[in-house]
Parts: sequence; structure tokens; C-alpha cells
Amino acid sequence: MDIERDLFQDRHIGPSPEDQGAMLQALGYDSLDAFIDAVVPADIRLRQPLRTPEARTEQEALEALRLLAAQNQVFRSYLGMGYHDCFTPTVIQRNVLENPGWYTAYTPYQAEIAQGRLEALLNFQTMVSDLTGLEIANASLLDEGTAAAEAMHLTEAVSKHDGKLAYLIDANCHPQTIAVVRTRAAARGIDVVVTDPGAFDFQQGNVIGALLQYPATDGAIRDYGPLCGAAHAAGALVTVATDLLALTLLTPPGEWGADIAVGNSQRFGVPLGYGGPHAAFFATRDEFKRHLPGRIIGVSKDRAGRTALRMALQTREQHIRREKATSNVCTAQVLLAVVAAMYAVYHGPEGLRRIARRVHAYTRSLAAALEKLGYSLAYPHFFDTLAVEVPADVLPRVMDVARVKQINLRTLSQTRIGVAFDETVTDDDLTDVVAAFAAPLGREVRAQHAAPLHNGLAIPESLTRTTPFCTHPVFNTHHSETEMLRYLKKLEDRDLSLTAAMIPLGSCTMKLNATTEMIPITWRGFNGLHPFAPRSQAQGYATLFRQLEEWLAEITGFARVSLQPNAGSQGEFAGLLVIRAYHRHRGEAHRITCLIPQSAHGTNPASAVMAGMTVVVVKTDAQGNIDVADLEAKAKEHQATLGALMVTYPSTHGVFEASIKKVCRIVHQYGGQVYMDGANMNAQVGLCRPGDMGADVCHLNLHKTFCIPHGGGGPGMGPIGVAEHLVPHLPTHPVVDVGIPLGESAGTVSAGPWGSPSILPISWAYIAMMGRDGLTLATKVAILNANYIAKRLQDGGHYELLYAGQHGLVAHECIIDMRPFKSSAGVDVEDIAKRLIDYGFHPPTVSFPVAGTLMVEPTESEPKMELDRFVDALIAIRGEIREIETGEADRDNNLLKHAPHPLADLLSDTWDRPYARDRAGFPTAATRDHKVWPPVSRIDAAYGDRNLVCTCPPVEAYATV
Repeated sequence: MDIERDLFQDRHIGPSPEDQGAMLQALGYDSLDAFIDAVVPADIRLRQPLRTPEARTEQEALEALRLLAAQNQVFRSYLGMGYHDCFTPTVIQRNVLENPGWYTAYTPYQAEIAQGRLEALLNFQTMVSDLTGLEIANASLLDEGTAAAEAMHLTEAVSKHDGKLAYLIDANCHPQTIAVVRTRAAARGIDVVVTDPGAFDFQQGNVIGALLQYPATDGAIRDYGPLCGAAHAAGALVTVATDLLALTLLTPPGEWGADIAVGNSQRFGVPLGYGGPHAAFFATRDEFKRHLPGRIIGVSKDRAGRTALRMALQTREQHIRREKATSNVCTAQVLLAVVAAMYAVYHGPEGLRRIARRVHAYTRSLAAALEKLGYSLAYPHFFDTLAVEVPADVLPRVMDVARVKQINLRTLSQTRIGVAFDETVTDDDLTDVVAAFAAPLGREVRAQHAAPLHNGLAIPESLTRTTPFCTHPVFNTHHSETEMLRYLKKLEDRDLSLTAAMIPLGSCTMKLNATTEMIPITWRGFNGLHPFAPRSQAQGYATLFRQLEEWLAEITGFARVSLQPNAGSQGEFAGLLVIRAYHRHRGEAHRITCLIPQSAHGTNPASAVMAGMTVVVVKTDAQGNIDVADLEAKAKEHQATLGALMVTYPSTHGVFEASIKKVCRIVHQYGGQVYMDGANMNAQVGLCRPGDMGADVCHLNLHKTFCIPHGGGGPGMGPIGVAEHLVPHLPTHPVVDVGIPLGESAGTVSAGPWGSPSILPISWAYIAMMGRDGLTLATKVAILNANYIAKRLQDGGHYELLYAGQHGLVAHECIIDMRPFKSSAGVDVEDIAKRLIDYGFHPPTVSFPVAGTLMVEPTESEPKMELDRFVDALIAIRGEIREIETGEADRDNNLLKHAPHPLADLLSDTWDRPYARDRAGFPTAATRDHKVWPPVSRIDAAYGDRNLVCTCPPVEAYATV
């Protein structure tokens, strides 16, 4: 029976068939297929449908995901290792984590319409700085392992040691952290020594630094003050991986000599998620702020003198530093950092201490009960984790009894069990854990809350915290749900997200993050699993991973996919490490030259440097394409050491380069491998495949092409697909068997075995609901939308298109040249971008990849009406520029130079500008109906960098000027 189905693609794709026809007519094509034939080179076209499943309805996809979630067994996991179950306050879950006003926003490059997120991130930085006792913190990193590795890179960058460098890692660090740092160190040629730091001689060799864990992975609390002294005497820096909840009771690392503190903020209200996404933190001393990886939020002022926030020190961004970069991280975990910060705001310092004391009390009660049973503890001092000595014949029986009770405990050795408690523990949980230890002995002990010690804690008196933290009013005000709800809403209203308007950012693919895709992320069956729970308890995830890997492999034309990289930058890094491992396996470890076109994403050269490669830049021609002659010349010149080419396709200039197959052949001819940056995969899906073009490895931005939201600057996912010969070299993991042997693997690139699994159902749902036909149609419409915008902006001579491919067409994005207006009207690209805010839009990508241009990417999700509204805004702005060119408007005092216009300016008692207030704030009829108002005027970036303040300023600073 042929029943008409409600297809999700009709919800996801913005333009209706009638609108598509009108746009095609404007471009001069009779059909969508004829148009695509003109855009995409014939020799790379995929000539058969994707072998992915047919489309499911939204209801069918949700039901399938429910079945997968049900196959995951959510045991009580007291495994620790940097991951702890917690309670996400429901006011934060509903109003941040599940709120598209927060999760569909973009990275806060346009600070005037990102003041809400920026304040939330400043809260995060303040919280981290306070708890760690260090002067400056960043706005989060990808995970604890990555943060520890970035600390090693900072240490290397500031080190005065020469020659072969060495780095100490405490053997009591979390195993996944050790593995990630080992991988990074090997790529950079740094020797890693994993040992007991107490027996280590810092004077031997060129030791640049040390990584310690506080409390240790087995729960031990040690005084590392003397060790810091020894390290500093040898010119080494000390990094401490630590726990924010523990630091509410423990002396902060900054007070006993640590130079850097890193860790995971997950237990501050962020679900376990089988490993992620979680916001890592990174804090250091003020003297190292210029080397701090990732993003920093700083306090500045707008033109009216109002306090305003922005991303500080933006010249440190790796896409600017390129091959001189000391980090390739270009993103953060903003959404999760916001959750963690708001957890601290909601509970306040006393609430956090109360949670910590409760966790510690349960741990002490467990310790007392176990000692009563005759067990001994490996260490007398602990916070939430016990290392319990257990006879070798008793240990497996304890573990079995615990598993029957649906409890996971950690095996530390053949005679030692680890138990890590968290804020969810109850009296019943304590009773069950004690029973698991008692049963093999044939005894029963009733757990009782332990009697108070001298300070009520099993923490050394010398390491008991005395310093206050989170003293700023923001952490001491919003403790009722009414106050918290209004605070969250106030910040949300200060930002522009996809809930308000198109975000037409080139290279960033801000497409629809459908509600149905998002629903499963807060299901307990997906977000309640510990990443190191036995795999037998995660059968639903195993199926989801397998299916998603197969679908992505088919879409890219590769043999295998690894889901481990948890950001695009990590995907780049992992892909290059896989190539290096392949060359090493073939006895060609000397192949470390990496060819990178001038037009490449800036993270490409940064990633190459992080992977221990030497960057050689390849020219681009006048049309913005790779200069094939220069490529061949340089490949030939470096053929003895050629390791890889990094290429973005379609190009960073938004063009399908017809020479891509030839480019790949040249690199292979001279012994290299081809790494394809998948940032522009939204122009490829269903039309062409990297593997068919000749690429050997490609990373995919699931937070772009496959609908994981940008979250205001994270989370992301950057899995890599590889050709058959590279499969043995994919990332592995030290704790969980992911099917890749250790010997040939490129190493471990993320703390979690599968990166950030709890957001993978989003991409699974997108592919499942679109089906093979919908995926291909989405790509075609994304290309159609971009060309329609380019055509309308060019018609009438409003703007010039900088680059185009065959037949004068672009791929899924276009670059509009704003440079002529600098000389004709004194207007630069930033003026135009800020004026677009007055029209209710988030500006396109500014000055990338070409300075003085706007790169526009509408995606397939935006309807024609929104495209026209955006184009009309740009045409109107062109009219405003023309008024300056003709002398009708003043060259220095005009609508563009003063943009954006906040309500505070428009409603001020004085108005001394030569244009009307309503024209400034309501330039179109649509803006009178609705728009997001910037709460501040243009921000003084230089002031913020000259006067760097990266923690919450006093409340008086926010007073209206």
C-alpha cells in the first residue's frame, strides 16, 4: 500500500520546490540537476546514490534511538578517573542545555551580539581562577587530556632549555591523560618519563616540566609543595590536573607552587555522556597569558564607555599565527562551560562546599565500614576516592557482587579496588557498596556515617582550604529558581542565535539543529553512562557507533571512520598523526614535510606543527585555486621528505577546483599522502566523495555538516575517515579496547574512547531522517542558496564576487569583496559587518580567508524569504555607502561608522548625529517587527587588550553610563 509519508527533509530544507524554481530561474537554469552539473566538475561526481538507508520519519528515528538507549545499562559507576555522576539542576537543563537560544549560537566573534554568552564564560573563568588559585583562566578546552597536553605545549614554548627535552608525568595521573600527553609529546619529539615524581631528579637532562594529579587517580592526596620547589630550581614548570569540587575543600594548587592547573568541569552539572562533551579548564599565572591556549574572555568598554566583554588577545588565534602557532585549538566547549559556570552560580560557594562535604562524608563513612570489615586503605588522606587493599582471591568476588547490584568499581591492581563517590550517592548506595565488600567475607556491616575527625575531613590540615572563592556577587545572588531563571533569560536575550535570524557564516555551516535531533541528548540511556563502564553495558552505543561509522564511511568514500577526535582541530591533528604513523610503519619516518596552500584554513598549518611536521606553503593563482605548477615544483623539490598535502575541498575560497584529482596524483607520485579538510563537506555529501578524488584521510565537522549545534563555540566533533591502508593507524585508547592495536596506532588524541558520544545521536538522527535522497538534495540546495545570494548581490553592480569556479558559479559559500569601499567611502569591512547587526543579522565571516571581505554561507536550511531579507539588507547598506561616496553623508560621522546602535544610544537625551534615530535602529520594516538588539555599541578591542581583565569585574562596572 503506497502511503504518502511526512519527510523530514521538507522540514530541514528551507526553500520550497517553488522557491527553488524561482532561484534557478534567476540563475538561468531549468532544473536543479542541470545547475549542479554546471557547478561540480564532472570527473569527481558520484554517479550512484549513496548506500545509506532510506529516510525515516521523525517518529521512527526517535523510536529507533529509544531502543538503542534502552540497550545501554546505566549502572552506578564509582570509577572516577575524572568522570563523576552529578545532578544537572533542572532550571539549567531546560533553559541552557535544551534551549536553542543557547545551543544554536555561534562563537562570540561578534561581541556586541554575544554579551550573554561572554558573561557566562567570564563567570566560568572567574570560577576556575578562584578555585585553582591562579590569576588567569581560559574559556574552556576540549577535555582534561587535551588540556594537560596543551599545558605541556605551553611549558615547551616558554622553556629556556635547549636540545632534547624531557617531561615528567606522575604515574598517578589518569591513564587516558597520560596517553594523550604521550601522543602529543611524541609528535613534538619530547621524551616523556612516567614515574613516581617523589623519586625524580629534575636536574637530570633538559626537564621542562611535570604533570601531577591532585587528588591522584587512586584518590591519594599528597603535598607537592617541595616538588614544585625542586622543579622551579631546575627551570621546570609544574602542571597540576585537579578536581574543582575537591578544590572547594583542598588548598588550591596556585597556593603551593603550581604554575598551571587543568582538569574537567564535568561534575559541575554536566552529564557523564559516556565520555563527553565536557568543558575542560586551564588556568595559569599572569606571566604566561600570552601563551594561554584557546580563547580568553576579557573585559573592555564600548564607545560610550559602558563595560562590555569580548574575546581578548584575538591576535593569538591560531588561524592568524598559522605555522608559528603553539596550539591548534580553535574552539572551546562553550555550551558545557556555561552549564558548569551556572552550576556554580546557582549553588554559590556555600552550596558547592556543602556538596563537597556531603560527598566527602559518604567517602569517609565507606572508609570506616571497610576498615571495620578488616580491609585496609592504601592512603589515609582522600577526598572522594578510596584505594582499598583487597586479597587477590577476594577481589574478583567483590567485583562480581557489585556488578550484580549494578555497581561498577575500578580494579586498580590485582589486590586493590578503587571506589569514587559523587554527589548522587545516597544511604542505599553506601549500603550496597559496603555489602559488595562484605559478601565475599561472609559478613555484614551496617554502614554508619563516620565520626568527625579533628577537622571533620580526611584531608591533611596543611592542605585544607582557607581561601574564599566565588566571592563575586554573581555567585551569591541567583540561588532561588526565580532569580536563576531570570538571570539565564537575561543573558540569552543579549545574544543572537538561529532562533532569531540566519547566521550566514562562511566556512562554519550554521544549519538547522532540528529539535528531534536534539531530544535524545538528555535521555539517561545516552547521557548517564561512565566512559569506562564495561562495554557490555553499552550495547546501544556500540550499535549507534557502528552504524554512524558505516554511514560516514559511505558518504566520504573511505574504508573506516574513527569517532575519537572531539573537535575539528583534533580531527586535523589525528589525521596527520595517522599519516605519520603510516610513513613510520613503512620505515619512512623522515617524511615530515607538509604542503599547505596559501588559502588553507589557519588551523591546518597549526595542526601540522603540532603533529611535528614542517610546513611548506603552496601558492594560489589569481582565481584563488591551488597553483598546480607550484604544487608540483614543491612536491618534487621535497620528494625525499614529502609526508602530506593538506587541502580543503571545495576550496577555502568557496570553489570546486577542477584540478583536485591531478593535485592528489602529484602528491602520491612524490610519496606523500593527501589530507582533506572536511570543513566544506556540506557541498559534497551525495555529489562527490573525498576518497574517490584521491584523498587518503579526511576529518568531518559533525558540528557543521551533520547538525551538531555550535553551542556558542562548542561542542564539536571531528571524526576522521581513512583509506584502507591507513586503518591500522587510527587512534586507540589505553582504557577501552576500540579495536585498533596499540603497536601501529597513531596514539590517543582524546580523553574519551569515542570523543563526545552523547551528541552523536544528533548526527545519527540527521542522516537517518534525511535518508540518501534527502542528504543529496540538501547539498544541492546549499549550493543553490549560495549562488542565489551571489547572483543577487552582483546584479545591479552592488557588490563584486571575489572568486568563482567553472561557469562563474560558487560552491556552498561565496566571498564578497568589500575592499573597494575603503578608498571610495572610508568604509571598511568591519563597519559593514557591524551595520548588519542593526538590520537584525549576525554578520558573515569577516576578513577570512581574504582580508577586507565577507564570506557568506547560507546553508540549505534557510528559506528564500530569509535569503532575500539578508540580500536586501546588504543592498540597503550599499546604498548607505553610496551616500558617503556622493558626499550626502559625512565620511566619518555616518550610519556605518557608529554601528551597531543599541537602544541606550537611541533613547539617550542627546542625539548629535547627522541621521535620524529611527533610520539607525529600524532600517527596515522587518526590524520594526522583531530583531535582537545589541546591548552595547561597538567595543573597543584595543582597550581590552591593553587593560586585560579576565575575571568578573565589580558590579559597579556594569552601571549605565
